[in-house]
Amino acid sequence: MLFLVSSSRNISTYIHPLYFRATEVLLGEPLKKKKRIDPAVVRAREERKRKKLQKRVRQLEKHATHMKPIFEIDTLPELLQNEKRSCHLSVPLSEKEIERRKSLEKEWCKYKHAQWIRDLHVIKSIMKSQEIALKELKAVSKQLYKRAVEFDDLYMPYSVTGPVYTPPIKNYDSPDGEYIETTVKYVGE
Repeated sequence: MLFLVSSSRNISTYIHPLYFRATEVLLGEPLKKKKRIDPAVVRAREERKRKKLQKRVRQLEKHATHMKPIFEIDTLPELLQNEKRSCHLSVPLSEKEIERRKSLEKEWCKYKHAQWIRDLHVIKSIMKSQEIALKELKAVSKQLYKRAVEFDDLYMPYSVTGPVYTPPIKNYDSPDGEYIETTVKYVGE
């Protein structure tokens, strides 16, 4: 017995009349009838919304003259009188001191530039000698050459610490990133 099947959009047609099968659900359903709502209920809802908005506007107008306090800017009087908080930069620098600092900065820049040039020369000479050594190693033994050019994971963890702009503060307890939310919420927000 020969069955020819052609399917198009989950609708199957079969040659043999006694052979049938159920197709997949096509995700269709009849449209839902709209519910009729009493016009008085709709008006009452709209009236409630309008009254709510009017009340909100009145509250905002009532508090419009009040300024929102910013607690982050206010400082305690005890902290302002504290001598530990006195700024050492409040004293104006003399012309001689300004010139001295400029000359020190220029000398430092020259020193760091010369150090960078020296480091470049050292790196270039090391790379050149490495290339020569690898060529000679390849000529001697290809296995040793392959082992020499393999990537070594031991050299990857690299960390450097250097001089910072300001010296560290003694007995400073650094924050670890956690904080408590203390923002005050107001009616107008």
